[in-house]
Parts: sequence; C-alpha cells; structure tokens
Amino acid sequence: MPLTLRQICLVAKDLEPAIDDLTSVLGIEACYADPDVVVFGLKNTLLAVGTNFIEVVSPIEEGTAAGRYLKRRNGDGGYMIITQTDGRETQEACRIRAASMDIRVAWELPHDTGRYMQLHPADTGGSFFEIDWDENNDPVGNWPPAGGSGWEKFVKTDVVSAIVAAELQSPDPTALARRWSAVTDIPLGRDLEDRPVINLENATIRFVEDGDGRGEGLGGIDILATDPERLLKAADAGGFRTSEMQVVICGLRFNII
Repeated sequence: MPLTLRQICLVAKDLEPAIDDLTSVLGIEACYADPDVVVFGLKNTLLAVGTNFIEVVSPIEEGTAAGRYLKRRNGDGGYMIITQTDGRETQEACRIRAASMDIRVAWELPHDTGRYMQLHPADTGGSFFEIDWDENNDPVGNWPPAGGSGWEKFVKTDVVSAIVAAELQSPDPTALARRWSAVTDIPLGRDLEDRPVINLENATIRFVEDGDGRGEGLGGIDILATDPERLLKAADAGGFRTSEMQVVICGLRFNII
C-alpha cells in the first residue's frame, strides 16, 4: 500500500524548551505553528527535516489526551506516527481493515483538499497512527498539517536530512507489528537484527522490546545525518548524548544514521 512517512509528533510538558533543544542539536528550523490545535487544548510547532517534519505538541489546558499521555509514559516522548496515502481509496481501505479489528477512529476531519484520520492508540497499540490523504498527492511537497506550502524555505539539511525509521516499543513487539501490518496491508519483514518491520515508501516502522521501562509507545526514530560530527558535538554540549550514535531529546531516542 502506498504509504509515506511525513511527520513524527512528540509531546512535551513545555513546548519552547523542547523546540530549542531540537533546533540546537539537529540544526533544523521551526516552519509552522497550527492555530487550530487549540481546540484540543494544545499548542504546537513543526520543524522541517528535509521533506519530513517533527512536530511537538504541548498541553495548555487540563484534561487533554496529550496530558494523559505525558502522565502514562512518565514525561516527554513520542506521540504520533503521521503518514500520507496516495488517495481517498487507500485511506478508506485502512479504515475498513481497522474497523474489522475493532480499532476505533480517534479523530478525523475533512480539509480543503483531503482528510485527516487518526486511529486510537489504545486499539492500534504503540502510538496514535495518523493516515491522511491530500488531493495534491505530493509526498515530498504540499502538506496540509504544515500549512500546505511555504515550509520549504525553512528546510536546512546541513546537519540532518530525513527521518528514515520510527521505532515502536512494546512488551510484545511481534504482536504489535502484526497489528500494524494488518491495518496497513503491508507485509511484515525483518531487519538485520531480526526485528519485525513494515516498510513504507520512504521509511521503516520497526518494532522492538520495551527496554526503558516506559511501556508501549513511540520510543525512537532513525535520522539521517549529513554532518554527524556537528550533531554529536552539539548533543554533547547539551548533555543529550546517550551512546556513540544516539541522543535523547524530548524523551525520544534519535538514532544517528
């Protein structure tokens, strides 16, 4: 099924420090803030990573889903995997398969050129799984969650250039992988370390054991570095480096590729 990773969403108790950390270590820039997320009791900022995006949301009210997620996973961390389909029919096929598995649609909304759809994390397991379509069908350009167009002028690729994998952790990664595979109709594969994966058009979703004690969720991403030395030097200066080629920012592991 044509499905492209476009955006990774993080949740943070405090938005501005998280954005400062991401920009200083990854050398990327903020490109959009969506005023409409206030209806969810949130504020947000998107940062461009090549043709991908990192979004950070932060609660501004009590009782939000994001606030509950912060409590459940004991702090800042990964929140959503957001993908783009090649059209309405592909999104609808995902909806039908999800419904057959008793996976609820947590939220959906039509917009001027397409439709957003989020599947409920309690049913998908791992994280919110958003599957969107847009009539422009441009998997590297127009992207409504980032305001459509205009974000391109904020792209900086001298430190990092793309998100190439997302890592979902679980006490039972194989069962979780089978569930996501069934929703997407993408066959399960195995990576070089024999971990289950599903391969999107431009990235991989990898399923791993919960190794940090934070429970099921979006634990990390792989990010392609054009200047790993500069990235790691900035990470060392800020105290974000956790291993030779890994940093943790906003509660999310960034594996440097």
